[in-house]
Amino acid sequence: MEKAIKDILVNGVLKVNGSLWVEGNGKRFFGPGPVELLELIQETGSINQAAKKMKMSYKKAWELINNLNNMAGSPLVITSTGGDNGGGSAISEEARQLIAYHREMRVRFSKFLEEETQRLK
Repeated sequence: MEKAIKDILVNGVLKVNGSLWVEGNGKRFFGPGPVELLELIQETGSINQAAKKMKMSYKKAWELINNLNNMAGSPLVITSTGGDNGGGSAISEEARQLIAYHREMRVRFSKFLEEETQRLK
């Protein structure tokens, strides 16, 4: 079968590609978008600033955060309101662990994609 695939796919430069995320209850839960949002919340201390950096609406950012917090065993984003500094947001240790897991998984996934691309050549 592999020989037949190579014969069929002879025109152009081919590459196996894909996207990677974790699902929960049949819904996307954790992938590149949520990872970037969490990292930017950690960097800026603000959901609003993180959303702006992603060129995402504040409403969409909150939808992602609510989905993350509802699907996780404990909140991944912790918010605080008021105070002298006007409140802010932080990510939990669980969020940091999920980000690290996703990074490791991306390395394994990239290796898989590269191996499959080599099989086409």
